Amino acid sequence: MKKIGFYILLLSVGFSSMAYAQTVTEKPRTIVTTDGEIDDVDSFIRMLLYANEFEIEGLVYSSSMWHYKGDGKGTKFVSEMEMTKKMYGEKTDLRWPGTQWMQDLIDAYEQMHPNLKLHAEGFPTADYLRSLVKVGNIDFEGEMDKDTEGSEFIKQKLLDDDLTPLYLQVWGGTNTIARALKSIEGEFKDTDQWKEVQKKVGTKAILFTIMDQDATYKKYIEKAWPDVKVYYNSEQFWALAYNWKKAIPKVWHQYLQGGFMGEHIIKGHGPLTKMYYSYGDGQKQEGDNEHIHGDPTKLDNAQWGTFGKYDFISEGDSPAFLHLIDVGLDNLEHPEYGGWGGRLQQSKTNPNRWEDGEEVAEYNYLFQKMDNAFPQTRWIEDLQLDFAARADWGVKSFEDANHAPVVKLNHPHQINVKPNGTVQLSGSATDPDGDELMYSWWQYIEAGTYSGKVEIENDDAPETTVQIPTDIEKGETIHFVLEVTDDKFPYMTRYQRVVLVAK
Repeated sequence: MKKIGFYILLLSVGFSSMAYAQTVTEKPRTIVTTDGEIDDVDSFIRMLLYANEFEIEGLVYSSSMWHYKGDGKGTKFVSEMEMTKKMYGEKTDLRWPGTQWMQDLIDAYEQMHPNLKLHAEGFPTADYLRSLVKVGNIDFEGEMDKDTEGSEFIKQKLLDDDLTPLYLQVWGGTNTIARALKSIEGEFKDTDQWKEVQKKVGTKAILFTIMDQDATYKKYIEKAWPDVKVYYNSEQFWALAYNWKKAIPKVWHQYLQGGFMGEHIIKGHGPLTKMYYSYGDGQKQEGDNEHIHGDPTKLDNAQWGTFGKYDFISEGDSPAFLHLIDVGLDNLEHPEYGGWGGRLQQSKTNPNRWEDGEEVAEYNYLFQKMDNAFPQTRWIEDLQLDFAARADWGVKSFEDANHAPVVKLNHPHQINVKPNGTVQLSGSATDPDGDELMYSWWQYIEAGTYSGKVEIENDDAPETTVQIPTDIEKGETIHFVLEVTDDKFPYMTRYQRVVLVAK
């Protein structure tokens, strides 16, 4: 791609001269539930650096098949999940990291908050974030027998008068959310309000789950609350999890290795990213005896590979909030479109469930094969560079840091087309820092329903022409993405998507 300066383009193809920006609504509301594994900690740190992008309305400690506190009475517990049942057998507690680590990270965030505000509006105060921290159902995996501070908090949010979607991020088990729903059911099921309450909750609640980390979704939520939507990520998250070396092509390993992570994110970027867990960093999470990754003498991992100091460990839960960041891909209400949080497909048996897996696999041109994780992997370079830029925001002035370009289309996001016709695609962009910009148009083949490849003329220019295939059938769609990257390191990229619909 060649570098191109600012473009204020006149429209073509018969559209008016006004630029069509992607429809922007209020920032998405979200509650995070977390079991506190080290990858949750790292996801939390990254999320705080993007806390201006969504409305955080709750931060709730919960348990999972991997982490629970125990009841303090010596009660023994055996996991309901086959993997952890075999691994751990009977336990009175399991790798519990406590209920203070979120507050500690918020304390570090507070020190960086004045600087973060120099770069963007909307970063919440540390006091506000502290007020959202609640303890949910943590005694055992899947425990949902009793109301807790966390479950009652979620319950009230689900029942409030704000009918906009409430994204419930599930970084551990679904048990605290299940308890909230069970309490709502118990309060209203035998009343005249029940159908209305069911409809309200089913309209609002969207769960973004990273695997099933306890059995409460399958045993209770799915059956009792069939209208509650769930985005289920069981394979794509590996691009950001412990097995990243196998999931990510080697050409992109550099963005997760210590040279990049240490210099551009962890070291010299303030107290928050200093607490980010990485390989060989000497840190040890209290309560988790299996957290040995920070030990410099144990960088050879028989399961995951060999690592260097400051190498990335895992952020397996980050797709849940990356899905909420508006970078121009229009994926928030269309998880099937794909974006920074991956790409999911609506279930054929449950219209309120979106899933990953083989049916949503994409062609990984670097592995030269279909790849279940590629809907997430394809964004790794952009994600990591953006993370580094955000880390800079915590310590640098506006002038010394980088900020994302603002990208617009000069026509609607959806265009009706006919076979064998042509259509001109046109975009424009500005950069807050005055950086030069590189443009790239590409076809997101798997996001569309037309499976053929479409040639793009001048794919590195703001305006391009595409020839509509002769064999496209009525109703089929073709997705094109305009990608714009600035030339100031760490490079930042934003996008706009065009969907062509055959008529």
